[in-house]
Amino acid sequence: MPEWSEGVERPWSWRAVRRTSGHGRHPEEIRTEQPPPALGPHVPAPRLARAIIIAALLCYSTITVLNVIRMRPGTSQLVLCLGLVVTVFSVQFAISSPGARRWPMRRKMTVLSLQALLTFLPLVWFGNNWGSMEGPLAASLLLLLPPRFGWACYGLLIAYIPVYNLLVGASVDLILYFTLAGILSGLVIYGLTRLADLVHEVHATREQMARMAVTQERLRFARDLHDLLGYSLSAIALKGELIQRLVPVRPEQAVEETADLLRVARQALADVRLVSSGYRDMSLCDEAESAVAVLAAADVRAEVQVECGRLHPAVDTVLATALREGVTNVLRHSHVQVCTIRARVEEETVRLTLVNDRPHGEPDHVSSIVRRGGSGLENLRTRFASVGGGLSAGVREDGRFHLEAWAPLRPRNTGAGVPDPARERAAA
Repeated sequence: MPEWSEGVERPWSWRAVRRTSGHGRHPEEIRTEQPPPALGPHVPAPRLARAIIIAALLCYSTITVLNVIRMRPGTSQLVLCLGLVVTVFSVQFAISSPGARRWPMRRKMTVLSLQALLTFLPLVWFGNNWGSMEGPLAASLLLLLPPRFGWACYGLLIAYIPVYNLLVGASVDLILYFTLAGILSGLVIYGLTRLADLVHEVHATREQMARMAVTQERLRFARDLHDLLGYSLSAIALKGELIQRLVPVRPEQAVEETADLLRVARQALADVRLVSSGYRDMSLCDEAESAVAVLAAADVRAEVQVECGRLHPAVDTVLATALREGVTNVLRHSHVQVCTIRARVEEETVRLTLVNDRPHGEPDHVSSIVRRGGSGLENLRTRFASVGGGLSAGVREDGRFHLEAWAPLRPRNTGAGVPDPARERAAA
């Protein structure tokens, strides 16, 4: 199991667990991923938001029925009133659904026309006792029409309410009552519907962010597995072939190379732990020393000159990763005699170059590989772009393969799969 010694920032929290390894040696600390935290109790779920809208519509429909009952209607009028109220608020409930904002304009105008007919026609039978129904219509205008037209129509409809009640001879208090009721009910229904829409959007966004976090973690794992283990496994294979050749003729050197092979294997195991933990703090100087040893085992003369001094951890890590990937490609894809590694600071930029002679195959073939790009080069481009740097690779006029990477001394940011080890240590 991986040993966790540093804190790592994650899109969500982690839980530390202490347990004893199976061999009874030292306790290991592992961290298990917890699901994203649920939204707090103060944020209503989509079903609760819809239930609040239904409750508000039921209250307004009950008020309308009570206003009609006050005029002591007959049985037929009461049944007609109940049927109209159910129809109006069914239409209003459909308009308050999240998908209604995506309706085509023709459908919106058809539904608004139907609701307007159900709002104004019953005035013939129930008079101003039906007047509180203008509020839901006002809310529908705000919900279905573009804001510029919706608020204008809302204002005209609210202005109509006192005019109508004045024409039918209503008292001043009733005029004020119906006007304020129309204003309030329109705004309340509109506000509750928009809040319900926002709740749906928040939950949909949360699910999308969770999926993106999982995808990003998978990409990080695949990228690290390629960049970290490719070098170690190539070195192990190379050392194994060298040992096989040395055993019959130079067994003493074979023993030395076997010890070196074990060291590389332990490094590969440590790399696996780094991949699983997400913590990668690599050093360009250390990678340069390791590259010299591996290239020497492959009978490649390495000319190394690293003059960078102390670098920002994120920059040091991406440059070390680039060097490791470059050496891996040298071991896999070419027959090299001399490999030159240079790293220097130019003003506010660190520049790493890796040049090797005799790239494997014809130049056109190598150029086509570079144009297509492998996962290693694409991973490096992603890493350097995240810190504000860049990378170029290809066979140049001199017939040699050049890998050149550059990064600022102060990284632009440490996102996109390149963590900031200093920040992670501070968070531990």
